[in-house]
Amino acid sequence: MRLTIARSDLIRALGHVQSVVERRNTIPILSNVKLEATEGALSLATTDMDLEIIETVSAQVSAIGSTTAPAGTLYDIVRKLPEDTVEMNIDPNGAMMTIKSGRSNFKLSCLPVSDFPDIGTGDLETSFDMSASNLRDVIDKTRFAISTDETRYYLNGIYIHATESNEIAMLRAVATDGHRLARFEMPLPEGAQSMPAVIIPRKTVNEIRKLIEEAADTIRVSLADNKIRFAFDHITLTSKLIDGTFPDYEKVVPVGNDKIVEVNPKLFSAAIDRVSTISNEKTRAIKLSITDKNMTLVAQSPDAGSATEDIEVSNDNTSIEIGFNSRYLLDITSQIASDECRMIFADQNKATIIQDIEDPSALYVLMPLRA
Repeated sequence: MRLTIARSDLIRALGHVQSVVERRNTIPILSNVKLEATEGALSLATTDMDLEIIETVSAQVSAIGSTTAPAGTLYDIVRKLPEDTVEMNIDPNGAMMTIKSGRSNFKLSCLPVSDFPDIGTGDLETSFDMSASNLRDVIDKTRFAISTDETRYYLNGIYIHATESNEIAMLRAVATDGHRLARFEMPLPEGAQSMPAVIIPRKTVNEIRKLIEEAADTIRVSLADNKIRFAFDHITLTSKLIDGTFPDYEKVVPVGNDKIVEVNPKLFSAAIDRVSTISNEKTRAIKLSITDKNMTLVAQSPDAGSATEDIEVSNDNTSIEIGFNSRYLLDITSQIASDECRMIFADQNKATIIQDIEDPSALYVLMPLRA
């Protein structure tokens, strides 16, 4: 393998793929990036056995071939090279790769390509196209509620499935950690009618979210019961899915709440952020006291003191005192883009519904802190 490539192209691709590699690996090959040179292109691939990213970039290839090299080390080398042209070549027995740029010269030990696992092969029965903006919404409106409790592994991702809402076919995404629930839905893409209900792991969600910042407008989504693939531009991300049963989230969404308060989410978020500065680091507790057109936010700490702030609300004669985790409340209000959010209460011990008044596609449920 021998090629010349623009450093800017190589560093961008390495930046995308090397983030999959776990820093502490007991299997040496999983620390490596697979490099495969074909006519006019270099393909880079990394995997952690559950997730694989492949990216292809243009290169001047004088000899095709393939190898694997330490991903983190290669990324650090290329990031520090002085020139924008990088030469890469492999010795005849494939054990060593030379990297040259300007007067810099590096040699890296390689491992055989035959040791590199391949999780990306195989046909996936369902395929459909999504816009990058729609996929971004699916992730941003839900991922903050993904559980980090590994004992309840089936909550460690976003649950997506096809459903109906007001007799309209919808794609719905749900995440919950038991304290809060986030639900987002959009019209079901063409071709997704037969999609299985799947749970996309947290790491996969975070990786695809980073990649779509630079994505073309259309993303091809393919999935089966145990695997999902996202393809766009010159990037393909393939991931295993969480093998578990997501709980019946509909039972968590309260139906009897009747106390309605409306507030500007930006003013509300800013007030929460200020008042919670004084709250206990462990509970992050903040109390809302609502009477007439006023909401008082209160935080107290035995060590730090107390804080209060009043903001104006629209109210249907609701009077309630209720406590929340301020971080959870901020996570939700920060997702509301319009100038009005609606909070629908039952009482101080039952779940509260929070919605964007102008955007019914998202719904949030937040459990209160026990009084």
